[in-house]
Amino acid sequence: MENPMNNPELKEGEMTKKIEDMTAQLPSKFFLCTAVGLMAGSAILKCTGHKHWALFVGQWVSPILLMGIYNKIVKTSGHD
Repeated sequence: MENPMNNPELKEGEMTKKIEDMTAQLPSKFFLCTAVGLMAGSAILKCTGHKHWALFVGQWVSPILLMGIYNKIVKTSGHD
């Protein structure tokens, strides 16, 4: 079985390259501060009795941190 990582026919699309170029301009600190802000916002909403909104806002923390990790990988490894 051929390793798909070594296949030159598998290239990123133009849209993906544009998104990676745009997000690579954002500092990694942006994603971390956004995630911490969302955690604080979720805690405030929970304390003020807005349980459902607190859960909704709190669920955004993980995707934001994952975007930050992806951003870091793109910056250090680059894309094809």
